[in-house]
Amino acid sequence: MRIAKDTVVVISYRLSTLEGELLEEAPQDDPAAYLHGGYDGIFPKVEAMLDGKSVGEQVELVLEPEDAFGDYDAELVRMEPAHLFPEEVAVGMQFEGSSEDGHHQMLYTVTDIADGNVVVDGNHPLAGKSLRVACEVVEVRAALPEEVAHGHVHGPHGHHHH
Repeated sequence: MRIAKDTVVVISYRLSTLEGELLEEAPQDDPAAYLHGGYDGIFPKVEAMLDGKSVGEQVELVLEPEDAFGDYDAELVRMEPAHLFPEEVAVGMQFEGSSEDGHHQMLYTVTDIADGNVVVDGNHPLAGKSLRVACEVVEVRAALPEEVAHGHVHGPHGHHHH
């Protein structure tokens, strides 16, 4: 069976920097599954490269920032008074907060603490970076009607309940 819209695709993959630093992987013995066909379960460029492939086929590609986690946006860096944070605040901690316009919930990472202020960054840690993706198709099957209706995979490698 070939990968097409409304198929469940199980892949093993490696996501790394262009310098070779491993960021994430799903090996053959613990693969990942997604619903193919524009359901936002995988980067669109990777999904496009996998379209039409079958079990055992491999793809490798470089994702530019706009195809992965976006460009780095300096406007997402904010300085806030330390009294707004818990006493044990430390660099690397993450907090949920509102965007500057107040319309979106965002995840901010603490990047610096100095002079009674905490610097938080709303960019994804991989924003602005080009990434290398290598994956192999492990399994392809027709999606169940419920999976298509819900927009994601159920069962092994997917969601188990709602």
